[in-house]
Amino acid sequence: ILEMPGVEKNNVDVRVEDDVLRVTGQLDLSKYKGLAPLYTEYNIGNYARNFRLSNKFDQNKIAAELKDGVLWLTLPKAEEAKPRTIEIK
Repeated sequence: ILEMPGVEKNNVDVRVEDDVLRVTGQLDLSKYKGLAPLYTEYNIGNYARNFRLSNKFDQNKIAAELKDGVLWLTLPKAEEAKPRTIEIK
């Protein structure tokens, strides 16, 4: 879960390259021109985060959803990483 207040869906990029999950979000700064905030809880700006992925995740099934300034990423486990029972012969 990544909080990205003010970022719109078309300004978010989520990609996997070389086992690194990269998330970037661009803010439309034109919305803030001429404003002088009295109080802010966070700085206004762009977002960028990188996460190194292990082989325990199925990189082809990663999903992302942005709702109300919160980006939800779902990283399902790879089949070989899931617990399984070993048959005794």
